[in-house]
Amino acid sequence: MPPPPPPPLPHWDELPRALSHGTRLRVVSLAAGRAGVRAGMTIADARARCAALEVRPWDDHAVADAMLAATTALLAASPQVTPASSAPGLWWVGATGFEALGGEEQLARTLLAIARQWHPDARVAIADSCVAARAATWAPVRRHSGAERPSGTGSRGQEAGSREQTSLSSASFPPAPGPLPPASCPLPAEITRIPRGGCARYLAPAPLGLVPMSDEVRDALRMLGLTTVGALAALDAGEVEQRWGAEGLTAWRLARGDDPRRPGLVRVDAARSASVELPGAVESAEPILFVLRAQLQRLLQECVHDGRAVAAVAITLVLDAGRQYPIEEIGSELRGHVHVPETSDDSDHTRKQRAGDRKRGAGGTTQADADPPCPLLPAPRHLPPLPAASAARTAASVLGIPQRTITREVRPARPLARLEPLFDQCRALLERWPIPAPVIGVTLSIPATAPLAADQGDLLIPSWRDAAMNADAVFARLRAVLDPDNRGDVVVHPEARDTHRPEEAGRWAPADALTLAAAPLPAAPAAAQANAPAPAAVLRLLPAPDPVDIEAPHGIPGAVWWRGRRIDLAAAHGPERLSGDWWRGDGYARDYWRCTAPTDGDLLVYHTETGWYLQGWYD
Repeated sequence: MPPPPPPPLPHWDELPRALSHGTRLRVVSLAAGRAGVRAGMTIADARARCAALEVRPWDDHAVADAMLAATTALLAASPQVTPASSAPGLWWVGATGFEALGGEEQLARTLLAIARQWHPDARVAIADSCVAARAATWAPVRRHSGAERPSGTGSRGQEAGSREQTSLSSASFPPAPGPLPPASCPLPAEITRIPRGGCARYLAPAPLGLVPMSDEVRDALRMLGLTTVGALAALDAGEVEQRWGAEGLTAWRLARGDDPRRPGLVRVDAARSASVELPGAVESAEPILFVLRAQLQRLLQECVHDGRAVAAVAITLVLDAGRQYPIEEIGSELRGHVHVPETSDDSDHTRKQRAGDRKRGAGGTTQADADPPCPLLPAPRHLPPLPAASAARTAASVLGIPQRTITREVRPARPLARLEPLFDQCRALLERWPIPAPVIGVTLSIPATAPLAADQGDLLIPSWRDAAMNADAVFARLRAVLDPDNRGDVVVHPEARDTHRPEEAGRWAPADALTLAAAPLPAAPAAAQANAPAPAAVLRLLPAPDPVDIEAPHGIPGAVWWRGRRIDLAAAHGPERLSGDWWRGDGYARDYWRCTAPTDGDLLVYHTETGWYLQGWYD
């Protein structure tokens, strides 16, 4: 008997996972929410509640790509699709004008079918206002087993529909949904319809957390004993405005179902690409760059004419691999590239049929045996010489080898509308891109654009005054040259972390010039006074703590033996006990001493079960 099929893998929402931004969690899965993990927690606090929690960094590029894919899929249901700002995974979709297409019920079924391609527990809600539609997606769903879906914990696919808007979430582009049931069938439990004019009544028992407002206003309402949306809506508008201003009045209107937010028409950019067939196979980058510059300039002018800036450039090279070198010899190099699709129309069946047609004669003589062998072209210079066995079979297999394409993308740090910085990054990509076979064609495309901003500066123009943009151009060039694998560890800046372990109190985070320039400047230091305290010393850590020997006749360090020399200590302050991180599997327990040496300043040493260590000094 054949072995039983393996059990299906659990959905990602059923695993304890979270996405972090810095030292705090930004999004948590449903399983993590059940374990008590909440968005906004520090990573250490979250792992203290759920030791099996898997934390991954928040990736803006991946989220933007997923949002774009979901928005594109939703356009099949409605022309009005707007991703909700500040709430990834939520979309407002227009739900008006569908009377001739099955009405609201048919639209809700279509949206639910699309959403389930990303998440099996996606939700749809239709209402007169965005705030009520979103609240309806968090209402408990009664399953067939009688269990209710937890509300307000974790992350899940949401699709809140309203007669003015609908919302949806996704992570990758799904296949087209299957046929929908007729509109006369009962609506699934994941679809909620709020009657017209019933938003305020539906929101009344909902918790305040479902109404957008600042934490300060929400905490003040809770201190007054107001915990539901209806309690907020029952207050007098004048008193709310007098106490909390325009922000409180906006929350009061939302609690009554008065939401000015509406979905808008999505603008789908036309495909911008250009393909050029080279007159002959080339192995160097110079002819490719010559073609790329002209095509990039033309596509860039089209973007500027439409008021768009380039956010990504994709370069696809068509390789003449089969005619120059056996595909078996370059396959290992091709597998290292991002995209290696077949561009030939030859299917496996066709290739097998052709291979069978070449056989003739009772003795199994093939076409390659009967005809004179074709002369082999020289192999590319960067590849090793062909083995004898490979050279012997090349004439027989060369015609059956399809052409191949490989694609790489250039993503500038910010959308650009100028030719030179984009072309510089394309040139840097080609200079470090090992091309495994001669190139016979080039395709240049712009897969992502952004609204065109104001005038963009040039690093070589002295009259330009935007220092942040100039620095950003320098950073982009450094990343292109020094960070070919896009690890993000070339241009960095220090970032404080929330931990008691000294070696993890700060980390190097990828730097973005425009983000750093937009950050508030630190307060100017006050004028020095005669009695002003001296500035605090800075702790400088060694790359790794050094083992040392300590002379402590009375339990207090009196001398340190470090790197072959003895350092006398004038004073030692401690011990200070630091411990923690036991939930990570690399917990620590140390007794720290701050020791003062007349010749070397203040040293930081600690003692563990394995001995004494010198970790750094104060400067």
